Amino acid sequence: MGFDPTTLRRDDYGFFGPDSMSWKIWTAPTAVIGFQRAVVLEHFDPFLTAAVADARGIYTDPRSRLDNTFAYFLIAAIGDGRTAIQASEHLMQVHAPMTGIEPISGKRYSANSPETQLWIHITGWHSVLKAYEVFGPGPLTPEEDAQFWRECAIAAELQTCKPEDVPRSRAEVREYFARVRPRLCNSEAADEGMRHLLRTSPRNGAGISYALGSRLLSLASSAITPRWMRTLGPYYNTPALLDLAIKLPARIIVWLFTLFTSFGLRKAAPFIAPMAGQILEQHLKGEPPAKLETITPAQARELYSLRGTAPAHAEIS
Repeated sequence: MGFDPTTLRRDDYGFFGPDSMSWKIWTAPTAVIGFQRAVVLEHFDPFLTAAVADARGIYTDPRSRLDNTFAYFLIAAIGDGRTAIQASEHLMQVHAPMTGIEPISGKRYSANSPETQLWIHITGWHSVLKAYEVFGPGPLTPEEDAQFWRECAIAAELQTCKPEDVPRSRAEVREYFARVRPRLCNSEAADEGMRHLLRTSPRNGAGISYALGSRLLSLASSAITPRWMRTLGPYYNTPALLDLAIKLPARIIVWLFTLFTSFGLRKAAPFIAPMAGQILEQHLKGEPPAKLETITPAQARELYSLRGTAPAHAEIS
């Protein structure tokens, strides 16, 4: 996904604005821990794994896999309406050819299917929140929590998710995970994809900085992953006491990054996710948009869509 960082916030504050939980949580140093967790968890959906396996380059370039996906989520959370809607349309276009037969179930898969897109969306928002609460400031208040999940549902409008299926509270998110758990599984392709993200080799083209960074991050992201998933996938399935030992230094590192937010994020993010680092750098500059107001996804689609005003999920139904 190509991205010009100077266009991040031209027109407006996007869908949420400076007082939102989205801006607070998605730009915290903990977001990169949470997002590694998210992009790995995605592989437990066999239909998504089949789509990922079609794009074989992902297995040889894990940095781009994480970076492109992380950049999209950041744009949806903190970009202006024009940037967000056009990024989502670009993503749907990239996903459109990814269809075929999922080898485990024998059913047809599509990277743009509402079910697959909802799994991607919820794992992303849930993982970033989980990292924020464990390694960052701590649990949200009930009011903050409600606001975060309302904003999550708004961001889901950019994807092909069916609105009636999108969880709108923490309780509904738990119900969602319980509902989809029976279809989640590991496979050869999923295992390969997860290993490339968690235990990256510097010989696969990602470079030494990413290989080292991803392995260090994986200690923290594994510690906040459910035990049954860690048994199923190639996680560091460490004992509970070691999880606690990992969490303490991770919290200290996050605290230090928070003290030096401007310097820390600008210098550290590019080693893991260069494009996401550019987006965060532009965000931290704090330059105001032309209009100091927020916009809805429907308004953004009407004003800035390059493909018409129909909801994205209608295109593949």
